[in-house]
Amino acid sequence: MGALAGRTALVTGASRGIGRGIAERLGRDGARVAVHYGRNEGAAKDTAAAIEAAGGSAFTIGADLRSPGAAKALWEEFDRHADGLDILVNNAGIGSTHPIAEIGEEEYDAVFAVNVKAPFFLLKHGLGRLRDGGRVINVSSGLARTAVMPDNVAYAMTKGALDVLSRDLSKVLGARGITVNSVAPGIIDTDNTAELLHGSAEGWDRAAALSALGGVGTPSEVADVVAFLASHEGRWVTGSWVDATGGSLT
Repeated sequence: MGALAGRTALVTGASRGIGRGIAERLGRDGARVAVHYGRNEGAAKDTAAAIEAAGGSAFTIGADLRSPGAAKALWEEFDRHADGLDILVNNAGIGSTHPIAEIGEEEYDAVFAVNVKAPFFLLKHGLGRLRDGGRVINVSSGLARTAVMPDNVAYAMTKGALDVLSRDLSKVLGARGITVNSVAPGIIDTDNTAELLHGSAEGWDRAAALSALGGVGTPSEVADVVAFLASHEGRWVTGSWVDATGGSLT
């Protein structure tokens, strides 16, 4: 049996990229995984099918986290599939690659709605569903602590706010044995970074040069860090910001 056998996990934004990597890893470790998606139901079903093909269990939940009331609606759908939660991974997020002079209010509001407001209210409405001894893992970003890509300022601000949520909530939930941590990836090879990494011959090399390890990360490498924090072995780590950038901040 896997390390997470008998546990239920919810991974937001799990239809692709880092979220899919996390969902598949938690599924391999034995968790029953709720695969959340915003718009791409087909991709979410592909993720769930991959988990089940590997011997795991999964179901899909759709909710557009940019919409008011989405967090509450997500939990109502979750309740139709499960009676409690052990692991919540707040991974869903949208980016912003415009300098401050070019960012409009609509873009700013959308980024904060998905990256900050949604995790906050998912936790607010989910606290009664989260079992004692559970895990909350918020997917942050190395950009919250470095100005290497200043045109991502709005996105970086949202991840800084998410880190504060992790730190403060760890104090609130510690008495219940629930750990709360942030995991901060660097540049990861996903469809979101395809233009940066594969749009030119130099893109990959420039990104790799930012890492002390001289490479670009993969979703599975981030998922391995999340899996540790979700496991029994991660029980004494809470309120922490875990650098999963491959040394991009060195």
